[in-house]
Amino acid sequence: MLHQVERAESRWGGSHDVIDSWLNERKELLIQYCQLAGLPPFSRAAGALPDKESVLAFCEILMDYVSAGHFEVYEKLTGEEAKRDDTHHYASISQTTDVALDFNDRFATESDHVGEGFDSALSALGQALEERFELEDDLINAIYDNADT
Repeated sequence: MLHQVERAESRWGGSHDVIDSWLNERKELLIQYCQLAGLPPFSRAAGALPDKESVLAFCEILMDYVSAGHFEVYEKLTGEEAKRDDTHHYASISQTTDVALDFNDRFATESDHVGEGFDSALSALGQALEERFELEDDLINAIYDNADT
């Protein structure tokens, strides 16, 4: 997924401040995701769960990223008219938002214990984020393709 961000940065970086900021948030989200999951270059002892502070920090950036997409980026880049015209992308992105919200609701609590099912929920979230990033990149690409015509 980090390679996907690098490709997006090389393709659209510097073209719009909103996109640059959003891609930076995406990169930070992915770094924290990799830390929680213990993916290289990070590691986590087998069977160990991340500490609650790390999970809370991740959930905060996750909600910031998801919110920025829905309430800032999409509208600034496409406008409401385009949003209505591209219901497939928005419906699919909204499904990934539901996965993110469910993860946040389940693990961003005041409880000190991360809880059972964390790894499987994190894995499902990772799959949803990968799908979301592809959809967002398709959306940005479509915007730029339409701007060229």
